[in-house]
Amino acid sequence: MLYQLLSGAMAVLAQQQIQLIGGHSLAGNDLAFGLSCNGFAQPEQLWPKGGLQPGQALILTKALGTGTLFAAAAQGKAKGRWIDGAIAAMVQSNAPAVAILRQHQTTACTDITGFGLLGHLGEMVKASATSIALELAALPLLPGAAETLGQGIVSSMDPANGQAQRWVSNWPEKTNELEINEPATNEPQAPVPRRILFDPQTSGGLLAALPREQAEACVAALQAQGYGYSRIIGHSLAEGSPQIQLI
Repeated sequence: MLYQLLSGAMAVLAQQQIQLIGGHSLAGNDLAFGLSCNGFAQPEQLWPKGGLQPGQALILTKALGTGTLFAAAAQGKAKGRWIDGAIAAMVQSNAPAVAILRQHQTTACTDITGFGLLGHLGEMVKASATSIALELAALPLLPGAAETLGQGIVSSMDPANGQAQRWVSNWPEKTNELEINEPATNEPQAPVPRRILFDPQTSGGLLAALPREQAEACVAALQAQGYGYSRIIGHSLAEGSPQIQLI
C-alpha cells in the first residue's frame, strides 16, 4: 500500500515538475497520507481573495458534493458510480484551469476545500468588502450529491461550516428548503438542498472572479479543457457591504 501511495504521489508531482525531497512515517489505526508544499511565487502573479471587484462574474470550475458523498459511502448508502464520479473530480488537477483563468483577466481566486463554497466565498467577500449575488440554481453538483443531502447525509464538518450562514443577507428560515438545480449531467433532475453550500470539498475546484465580458469565453475554454462542470455561479455587486445574496 505504501508503494502504491508513493507511486501515485510521485506521478502527480512529476506532472507539475515538483520534487519530493523527504518524508517520515507513523503508525496509526487509519490510513493517512499528506504532503507539505513549499515554493516561491511572483507577487504580481498572485490572485488575492481581496481582489474581487464590483461588476465581475464568479466562476466555479468543479462540481460540489464530495463531503456528502463520502459520508454516504461510510454509511453504505452511496452508489458506486457516484463515488467513481467524485474520485474522478478529485484527481483532476487545477493547474490547467489556472492557465485558462489567467488568460481571461482573473483578479481574485481561491480553492474550495474544507470550509465549503459559502465559507470560502465569505472569505472573499470580507477581504474585498464587496457584496455578491450567488445563483443557487447555477451550482454544479456531482452525481448523487443532491440525493444524499436530500436524505440528510452530511459531512461531520457540516455543522461548523454552517456558521458561514452569517454572510448571507437573505437566508431562508428553513435551512433545508429545496431548490431545483439545472442538471449538469445526464442523470434525472433532482432537488438540491441549500446545505450544499456548507459541504466540505476534498480537492475541490477554483472559485474565480473576472470581468463579466470574459466569463462566457472562460467557461467555454474550461469545458473544452475537461472541466465539464465549470459554471458561472454569480456576480459581484457594490463595495462597502460585505454580504452574500442568494438569488
